[in-house]
Amino acid sequence: MSRILTMELSNEVVLRPRFKFNVNHNNESLLSLFEDESKKQSDFIVTRVDDHVFIKIPKAKQHFWSPQLHLEINEDYDDKKLSTIYGLFGPNPTVWTMFMFLHFAVAGFFIGFAIWAYVNWTLESSYAVQLFITLLMVVVWFALYFSGRLGKKAGMEQMYELHHFMRDTLRSKDIHAVA
Repeated sequence: MSRILTMELSNEVVLRPRFKFNVNHNNESLLSLFEDESKKQSDFIVTRVDDHVFIKIPKAKQHFWSPQLHLEINEDYDDKKLSTIYGLFGPNPTVWTMFMFLHFAVAGFFIGFAIWAYVNWTLESSYAVQLFITLLMVVVWFALYFSGRLGKKAGMEQMYELHHFMRDTLRSKDIHAVA
């Protein structure tokens, strides 16, 4: 069975799953195919920017953890009839930016309070509050990680819908992955 027909998600620590496959069509015909498909249906929002196609869930069906599928369709410069499709599942960019901001903020607080605790320890001052906040940041890191995993699980069904839409769009023109 070709790789385009199935989507395998391992149990690895992957918050933004990726895939890649080659097809025997030029990239412009593939990009046009997605543009045409966006006009024929209303189940997904399909946007094209240069060699990128973004497939999103409509606002009415979205929840906080709704994913989007970003496809980058590149032509093979040696063989103009061959293209590589790179796919990336991820949350809404606003959610992802907020999530990364929180991770960096937690890391900053962890480092800052750890240094403050060390300085107070070397000065033989009280450092219990700083140590507590440093350890609290570790707990917050784990909470962010597990909320990301739960969010991925909450969006899993929509991830499959996005993948099936991409697969069915490619199959409509009898496009299959090549080795």
